[in-house]
Amino acid sequence: MDFYTRHIFFCNNIREDGKSSCSQLGAKQMYNYAKGKCRNEGLIGEGKIGVSESRCLGRCESGPVAVVYPDNIWYQYIDEEDIDEIITEHLVGGKAVKRLQIG
Repeated sequence: MDFYTRHIFFCNNIREDGKSSCSQLGAKQMYNYAKGKCRNEGLIGEGKIGVSESRCLGRCESGPVAVVYPDNIWYQYIDEEDIDEIITEHLVGGKAVKRLQIG
């Protein structure tokens, strides 16, 4: 068994060249929101889910982005409602949120 059933990574890259990056689009706030919500609901830990931030995930043109492993599902999100849906439907329920998915 893997440590986590699913693990979401939020890109929090800051680009130095002036181009748009996930951090400029609210990624840090949404990561903090997701981490806090999952922690408060007792969803984080061994045999449960993981919520982490990362540097560049290479998808700046679609930002802000997050990826869920081991499913390799990529998401673009806007607000807390989107994050709530990803947590409930995908991280906990195991079903990808098609409307937020990017290829």
